[in-house]
Amino acid sequence: MSEATNPDAAALRKRLYWHSRRGMWELDLLLIPFLEHCYDDLDDVDQAAYRELIKEEDQDLFAWLMRREAPTDAAFCRIVELIQAHADNPDNDTRRPV
Repeated sequence: MSEATNPDAAALRKRLYWHSRRGMWELDLLLIPFLEHCYDDLDDVDQAAYRELIKEEDQDLFAWLMRREAPTDAAFCRIVELIQAHADNPDNDTRRPV
């Protein structure tokens, strides 16, 4: 069952939103829009990868999402690429807070 149709989806979304807010503004600008606009359309594997990704340390997330390093765990490569692709999409300009 997709998380979008799960009876606890609202609670899960609030937890994900809270954990997507990071200590670095740059990460907030990448993770929160991705969560709001893409997460529900991901398959279960990618949703699980996102939930695991946001457990990582800010400095690691920053290095991966800024393309300075590749994720140390191969399971994160696809979700990192999806977040980067969403951030790179020029059609998202109207959704960006800046």
